[in-house]
Amino acid sequence: MNIIKKVPKSMIGGSSVVSKVDHIGIAVSNLEESIKFYEEVLGLKLHGTETVEEQKVKVAFLPVGDTEVELLEATSPDSPIAKFIEAKGQGVQHIAFKVDDIEAALEDMKAKGIRLIDEKPRYGAGGAKIAFLHPKSTNGVLIELCERK
Repeated sequence: MNIIKKVPKSMIGGSSVVSKVDHIGIAVSNLEESIKFYEEVLGLKLHGTETVEEQKVKVAFLPVGDTEVELLEATSPDSPIAKFIEAKGQGVQHIAFKVDDIEAALEDMKAKGIRLIDEKPRYGAGGAKIAFLHPKSTNGVLIELCERK
């Protein structure tokens, strides 16, 4: 019988860079149809939508527990979301972790040899400061660091 034991935080070395999963980003072709699915089938409630011109994307946030599902629809054929859907189809595009100090977190990542997509934070949906870590340094997962005030 395999028993998985939770390791007490006191036994884990160093302090954590991230404090929680902030959101999971899902690339979708049709934002309205996707919102309908999450509301009607899963019972989530739309928190709001926003267009982020810099990233060429329209987003919808649906809270679940202490995190959110972020649905992302491209607003331009050359947006990262359009390119993602063209290459991989709809689905999970990134996972975002909340950090208290994004600049310090990026310095920590660089010191650990992690390849960064964003050397400096930029603004994302909801006025959050965000930066992405390159999937080649994160076992193939696009990771977003997210600082919210």
